[in-house]
Amino acid sequence: MMMNLFSIFDPCTSMNLSLNWFSSMFIFMFIPMIYWFIPSRWVYFYLNLLNLLVNEFKILLNFKVNLVNIIIIMSLFFFILLNNFMGMFPYIFTSSSHLVMSLSMSLILWMSFMLFGWMENMNHMFSHLVPQGTPGMLMPFMVIVESLSNIIRSGTLSVRLSANMIAGHLLMTLISSTGVSLSLILLILMLLGQSVLIILELSVSVIQAYVFSVLSTLYSAEVN
Repeated sequence: MMMNLFSIFDPCTSMNLSLNWFSSMFIFMFIPMIYWFIPSRWVYFYLNLLNLLVNEFKILLNFKVNLVNIIIIMSLFFFILLNNFMGMFPYIFTSSSHLVMSLSMSLILWMSFMLFGWMENMNHMFSHLVPQGTPGMLMPFMVIVESLSNIIRSGTLSVRLSANMIAGHLLMTLISSTGVSLSLILLILMLLGQSVLIILELSVSVIQAYVFSVLSTLYSAEVN
């Protein structure tokens, strides 16, 4: 029985276990087996999407030194995308809706970018704290603002992903909870609305994975 709306995001299956996190293992069922002799349409779709994203991330990374990061960014994109997609199935836990997961990914990336930038390109990182053309009187204030914006980047990345996944699932739960007391016409309208929301949630799951990957790529390109 669902005690409250947020119980659908509870990872604990009992007092001592959190078996709902094993839902992240289900994504391996959707990874195409490219070693088959005759590839399927899903493999062609996967390879075309991979090629499209790699070409786009190459433009964002600018330098050849950063091209190694494409492997990390592409793995991150498909991991978030498939986890968001798995959350659309009934009775499957949405692991990407938790800050525990999204913050761990964004914080590790942000820390690695910052450490590399300050250790290898310290002058470049200092120059980013004061935008070009800033008046002399505003320079101390701009240093504080830019420092704060750099610090909260990992938080905004994770909260953006989790909040969007939570909002859509809560909206669908709120609408479906009123279905018991509705008439036949209103029930049909509610089902149509739910179908539209499911399509919207599928698009949000793709968009959020793309936004997370693109912003991580831009943060990586900034430190070089």
